Order: sequence, then C-alpha cells, then structure tokens
Amino acid sequence: MEHVAVDELDNWMGPADVKRPVGTALGTEHMGLRLYELNPGESTAFGYHAHENQEEVFYVIDGTLAFETEAGEVEVGAGEAIRFEPGEFQRSRNAGEGRARVLGIGAPADAGELTLLRECEACGERTDQEIEPVDDGAALATRCVDCGAETGRFS
Repeated sequence: MEHVAVDELDNWMGPADVKRPVGTALGTEHMGLRLYELNPGESTAFGYHAHENQEEVFYVIDGTLAFETEAGEVEVGAGEAIRFEPGEFQRSRNAGEGRARVLGIGAPADAGELTLLRECEACGERTDQEIEPVDDGAALATRCVDCGAETGRFS
C-alpha cells in the first residue's frame, strides 16, 4: 500500500498551472494518474495529441473543460468524465471563468509514441511537434518538426 498527500507533491512544468504526478508518487506501474489545476484558457496537454497505446480518462472535479476532438468540441463539467481510446486525438482547455481541477488517468502507463500537433506560424498550419527542455531545464518548448520554429514555451 502507498499513501500520499497530493497537495504536497512536486508540480511538473507544463501547460497547466499545476500538474501533480500522483501515480508516480504512489509507484503505479500500469497506469498514470495526475491532478491538474488549470487557470482559464490553460490545457492539460501541450497540443492536440494522441497516444499510441494509452487510453485516457479525465474526471472534472471543479470547473468546465472543453475538449477539442475529432468529432468536434465537447464540454465536460464538474462531476463528469470523458474517455479517449488509444490513437484518438484530443486537447483540453479550461473553458470556465474560474480555476478548474481535473484528474487525468492513463493506462497503460507506457503511452507509446506521442503524436503532438500545434499551430506553426512559420508553416501556416498545424504541424507535428517535439517537446524539448530549454533554458537549462527551467522550461519546456514545443518545436515544429518541419521547420524547427518554436511554437510554445512552458515553465
């Protein structure tokens, strides 16, 4: 058995104001579990993406998230959950005026290859992206695979 105080866990850098690695702290081997806290407009993800092998479930504790999906936008409110199967593209954003709290669950823990798409101003379209540490590890940047332009920076 493992037990953690979630609010005391380290905050991982990324597009959400708070991203706490609950599963890692608990030592889960077969699933990922993260608590996100998002300010209005923030996302749980670096961009529109799909995991090769991982099924994802998001449970909204507080607030409202809008998910961009292949079928269009879907709003998920407090007390609701949404599931994405492996290979299914999605991106969330806090669609409310206040802070949102969301539990993200992914299985298996090894998500396989990540396909990440973001708008690249230089290319004029949504392109494949890579994530890399920058500023001596103080931030993460997304970079267009086609032209090398930086498309986002997260600390």
